[in-house]
Amino acid sequence: MNTMTLWHITGWEFAALAFAALLVGFSKTAVSGANTVSLAIFAAVLPARASTGVLLPVLIAGDLLAVATYRRHAHWPTLWRLFPAVAAGVVVGTVFLVWADDAAVRTSIGVILLLMAAVTVRRRRTAGAGEQPEPVTTRAGRLKARSYGVMGGFTTMVANAGGPVMSLYLLSAGFRKLGFLGTSAFFFLIVNVSKLPFSAGLGLIDGRSLLLDLALVLFVVPGALLGKWAVDRIDQRLFEQLVIAATVVGGLQLLLR
Repeated sequence: MNTMTLWHITGWEFAALAFAALLVGFSKTAVSGANTVSLAIFAAVLPARASTGVLLPVLIAGDLLAVATYRRHAHWPTLWRLFPAVAAGVVVGTVFLVWADDAAVRTSIGVILLLMAAVTVRRRRTAGAGEQPEPVTTRAGRLKARSYGVMGGFTTMVANAGGPVMSLYLLSAGFRKLGFLGTSAFFFLIVNVSKLPFSAGLGLIDGRSLLLDLALVLFVVPGALLGKWAVDRIDQRLFEQLVIAATVVGGLQLLLR
């Protein structure tokens, strides 16, 4: 990656990146999946492949704030079931990035997000969400965890777009609002940190991109505080609708670019 291009941005472009960073903080503590809009903004201002390396440390900053806020609500049995499949997806995503161009990345992720949104909407209409997470010890539960895990690992590696996939999985498993946020907070902190050596090895992260990250991370904090304030004022049904809507918007943005 020629990181010199990261410094040839206008004031308006930096303002757009700062807004996207603020939205990352909001999505981590309120509406997970809304950071697909941030992904689209970063990819619009910066080269698509380079944008994933710049965005990753910003996401990790948001993950740290989310863990600090919702650490008591994580559902660890679900996390342990997901991690092996996610690791496989990250490896597949890394191989994909070796040869894929920007158009292939955008199209692949956009299609996956829209398909997952459609599947989730259908499931929500045929069966109401339960009060407790769906058991992952059954055969069907294990199969669903593995399939979403692989897709989540793949999408988070190639475009930092794993949020919507995992959000849809947690919704389909019947997680309530705080359990949803606590589980996804730990999930993405661990997954995003594990992606750092892969991204650095692909040349997506280096000293210059990290300097830009230092400026952008400052905007994550107010976004997280705004999200924490808003989440207590969003009821469960609206919360689920916002997550699905953010997924659809993000998928369409990737396909229409």
